[in-house]
Amino acid sequence: MATAKKISLSEEELVNALKRQDTIAIKALYDMYSGALFGVISRIIQQTEIAEDVLQETFVKIWNSAGSYDSSKGRLFTWMMNVARNLSIDKLRSKDFKNSNKNQDIENNVDFIDQQKKVSFNADTLGLKEMVTTLKPDFKDVLDMVYFKGYTHVETAEELNLPLGTVKTRVRMAILELRKKFN
Repeated sequence: MATAKKISLSEEELVNALKRQDTIAIKALYDMYSGALFGVISRIIQQTEIAEDVLQETFVKIWNSAGSYDSSKGRLFTWMMNVARNLSIDKLRSKDFKNSNKNQDIENNVDFIDQQKKVSFNADTLGLKEMVTTLKPDFKDVLDMVYFKGYTHVETAEELNLPLGTVKTRVRMAILELRKKFN
């Protein structure tokens, strides 16, 4: 049985192909980033089926919004991770998601609990976990809450008992520190 060859493009090639809406871009995007984006989504939305739907929505949004990506503001992966994170949070806050969780019977809840234990985000494959742990504890705490646990800036500020501006500044500073490690 032959395996399909994975497509890999440089970030610049990928961005240009996305902006041209070249079909190779969506294939490369999926091959290169689906695992990492699914990891981000599944940390926020722990039901696999819904997380997979959000991953699909993420790729559609990236495809349709590629023209708005500005490489001077950050790396493509960071932008895509934010798209995935924001769609995940939007899904959690949506009325249909909240209602579907209220209406599950006990059998579905047992399956849901079993599925939760199997879902894990492996940041090690990207080296992110190691990089985040090298940050100052203040930066590490806010990144963990905002990017890996799905908290909003406001929720993070409330949980850590910090002013909202401080949380936003720490997130920005932490991202700048991480960006240095990628260069």
